[in-house]
Amino acid sequence: MAKPSVNYGLYLVTDSTPAILGDRDIEQVVEAALRGGVTVLQYRDKHSERSVAVETARKLHNIARRYNVPLLINDRVDVAVEVNCEGVHIGQDDMAYEEARRLLGPNKMIGVTASSKEEAIRACESGADYLGIGTVYSTQTKKDTKSIIGTSGLNEILSALAAAGHGAVPTVCIGGINASNAAPVIAAARSPAKALDGVAVVSALMAASDPAAAARDMLAKVIVAMIPQVVRAVADKTPLTHNMT
Repeated sequence: MAKPSVNYGLYLVTDSTPAILGDRDIEQVVEAALRGGVTVLQYRDKHSERSVAVETARKLHNIARRYNVPLLINDRVDVAVEVNCEGVHIGQDDMAYEEARRLLGPNKMIGVTASSKEEAIRACESGADYLGIGTVYSTQTKKDTKSIIGTSGLNEILSALAAAGHGAVPTVCIGGINASNAAPVIAAARSPAKALDGVAVVSALMAASDPAAAARDMLAKVIVAMIPQVVRAVADKTPLTHNMT
């Protein structure tokens, strides 16, 4: 089975901590966000017992498949293998890409976190299917942030990827992204040779009182923000002409 074709536009990373999820049911929140337009789902749970993580992952996978959205598991490759979901996302301090690929096989997706151009290029050289670049802004959902890179750091990484011949590798940004800054980040992080493929969010949807409405709103802003790069890509492949008769 080949890897799925993925729309990275609105990438949701789950958070089941009380500070974010409250007393709500994670499956209900995730399904509402998917109904609103989330295009990629990552289940992130570093602390639950394996049996609990597997059970939750199975439920989320069943939900995601109804919306034709891939489910990736953060870090816990064994859970991804057990559930047979679409892949994993690994950080710099998680399992090495090569070991994850050995366990998952050639047809599963592996995304890698990168916070510097060196990490990004190394991940691409290893074979990463996509990159999660950040942390862009400070965030309450991830305490072990190594650095805040801002949009300037984002641009530096995108430019380095293009220069190294990895411009075709999809990228999403993560870290403090919400409805008010998603479009400006996409507009600002636009290297001449490479642009973002989407934004990854956590609390903007997981903590929203209406996740479906929040997802619809954010996806609309992402789509509008990406119009200039789509137009540029079309123009680069097919020069725009106007014939007068």
